[in-house]
Amino acid sequence: MIDNFLRNALLQSGLFASKLAPDSEVRSWMRQLRPKQTNKKLIRIGGNSDGGYLVPDDLDEIEFCFSPGVSDIANFEQDLANRGIRSFLADYSVEKAPIESEMISFLKKFLGTKNDEQTITLQTWIDQLPPRNKTSDLILQMDIEGSEYDVILETPIEVWKRFRIVLIEFHGLQTAFNPYFLKTLSYCFQKLSGVFEIVHIHPNNVAPPMQRNGIVIPSVMELSLLRKDRISQVTWNTQFPHPLDEPNVPGRPDPALPKCWYT
Repeated sequence: MIDNFLRNALLQSGLFASKLAPDSEVRSWMRQLRPKQTNKKLIRIGGNSDGGYLVPDDLDEIEFCFSPGVSDIANFEQDLANRGIRSFLADYSVEKAPIESEMISFLKKFLGTKNDEQTITLQTWIDQLPPRNKTSDLILQMDIEGSEYDVILETPIEVWKRFRIVLIEFHGLQTAFNPYFLKTLSYCFQKLSGVFEIVHIHPNNVAPPMQRNGIVIPSVMELSLLRKDRISQVTWNTQFPHPLDEPNVPGRPDPALPKCWYT
């Protein structure tokens, strides 16, 4: 009775109470994300603050980048354009791309799990490439404010195999302490791990991490992934921060990836 009373009181306040996930299960999920060091060195593309990413130096013969989630800058896409890589941007919440270039195309739609007036799936989006590009390798740079989990689970594995390099900003990671969301996180990374190795993780310094019993989880992190067939050598990565890491929010401390993620 008391438990139900407290749960109802929290619910009326806009909160939901649940039991915490066991530490062992949280750590098991974290092991899925342990970064690897490969034969491809990392380079920085997109500037020195938010919008810049560490990318495996394996861009030869890539013609296209798909970049859902549009902000007021496009430094990443501009850097790719300078390398001869054309970018496709998508976001229903804005009217146009932040820069005008023949190397930048814009679609006024959210990336999601269905196709309608406001939303497009990743599979439908890349299927719009010309027939001669149906098998070429691609880059994905995805920052869609929490919708990444639905997109990962909805997108067929054959579509993921089209991407040589994947850069994703993951949001709400502190909810890994919730047993229900932890299952979603585990499913997502199990799916990605069948195709990719995680080669870098950078915590976004927009908010402080959540901590419990030595487990430190940043709420937002940028992950760089490289398709496994591009890798000929792999070891555990234990050097963080990377020399090319930069804070997303200038003027705030840029914490390194907590040691509990790689030791």
